[in-house]
Amino acid sequence: MKIILRADGVIRSGPERLLIDDYIKRANSTSRSVGFLNIFEEQINLRAVKTITEKTKILLRYNSLNEKLIILDERGRQPTSKQISEQFSTWRDNNIKKLILVIGGADGFDQTNVPNDITRWAFGQQTWPHKMVRAMAAEQIYRAISILSSTPYHRD
Repeated sequence: MKIILRADGVIRSGPERLLIDDYIKRANSTSRSVGFLNIFEEQINLRAVKTITEKTKILLRYNSLNEKLIILDERGRQPTSKQISEQFSTWRDNNIKKLILVIGGADGFDQTNVPNDITRWAFGQQTWPHKMVRAMAAEQIYRAISILSSTPYHRD
């Protein structure tokens, strides 16, 4: 299974870029041993797209037959890291080919265009800068892989 971190906007440099790249690199170094083929970031520059409806439709592209879409949204449930790793494992075992975690733009998602069956996760009730959310999502992907790999990174 591939894991894609899809986000509105491009981060070219800075501390967040370094964190994202580091966590994705770490996740990729152990992912194959637990059945995950590739983990990467998909940055989509939607600056020219005028409406939140259009942005939502672009960000939420996926094939419902063999891909799983998760949106990071303030309305989502707040799973623990252990629950995230268990969910990744379940999807992998159910032959999901791509797992796509989506971070919306500054205005979020047009909720009328988010299908009801989409999984929603939140990193708490606070408001986070999008660059930080991207780094936090990359870290949680790495943490989930680490839990499945039984490495000492995660401590209960």
